[in-house]
Amino acid sequence: MFKMVSGTLAGRASLAAVAILFSTQIVLAADAIAVDTDAEDIGDLTPPPDPSRFGRFEQKLADWHVVLGGGAIIVPKYEGSNEFKVMPVPFISATFLDTVKVDPTGANIAVYEHGPFELSARLGYDMGRKEDDADRLRGLGDVDMGAVVGAKAAVKFGPAKIYAQLDKTIGGSDGMQGKLGIEVTRPLSQSLIVGAGASVVFADEKYMQAYFGVTPEQSARSGLAQYDAGAGFKRADFSISATYMLNRNWMVRGQAGVGILMGDAADSPVVVDKVQPSGMLLVGYRF
Repeated sequence: MFKMVSGTLAGRASLAAVAILFSTQIVLAADAIAVDTDAEDIGDLTPPPDPSRFGRFEQKLADWHVVLGGGAIIVPKYEGSNEFKVMPVPFISATFLDTVKVDPTGANIAVYEHGPFELSARLGYDMGRKEDDADRLRGLGDVDMGAVVGAKAAVKFGPAKIYAQLDKTIGGSDGMQGKLGIEVTRPLSQSLIVGAGASVVFADEKYMQAYFGVTPEQSARSGLAQYDAGAGFKRADFSISATYMLNRNWMVRGQAGVGILMGDAADSPVVVDKVQPSGMLLVGYRF
């Protein structure tokens, strides 16, 4: 059931693997999902390393709050599959001038912040879907990769953050997704941070039809029943995580999550299992 993937598929998917767990674009998982080993959050618990011991290059990495790491992720082969793949995950995160954050999901730009309220813009990508990703997809054709532009508003309440996000894909599905969610992050000690999240995702008709619909032509090629997928709620996601600081620089992060497909997505003949579990283990180094 579990399969190590490599070559083109692994290279294409691993760039989006972290996003899979934290974002709605299930690239699966990974819309969603990026890793919240945020240097600012961790810095509250453990002081940053002394920059004087670094050279000029390392000093820049420290100034930019860079985190480098890697690990492995296990996710469904596609959104709705009951088969899984295990992939290596390279990871890099950097924050510039406390305004621009770049990670495997794309770039987030702080637009406005006042008290507990935050507003940011997002530039990213939708990896699309290949019909050779799984036998069930044969005959459906590919959903091309597309660029994503979006916005996110959030309000903090102590350790909790409530947020709303809207993303538009340009190219590919040419659809739109929205997400409403809550995240809670709490330190249990100077070394251990735990977190939990819950969200619900909705999508417009273009997105739903691209990933869950079956046209008459696709039905003839694939053998699946014709299906029109309309706009509405797509899935609910739940996750728990733990980040352990081994020392001032090294950290280990684990996360487990489950997505539950809803509405027209759950009823699609493309979907084999509406329950979509995933897991991740990463080791990172903070400059």
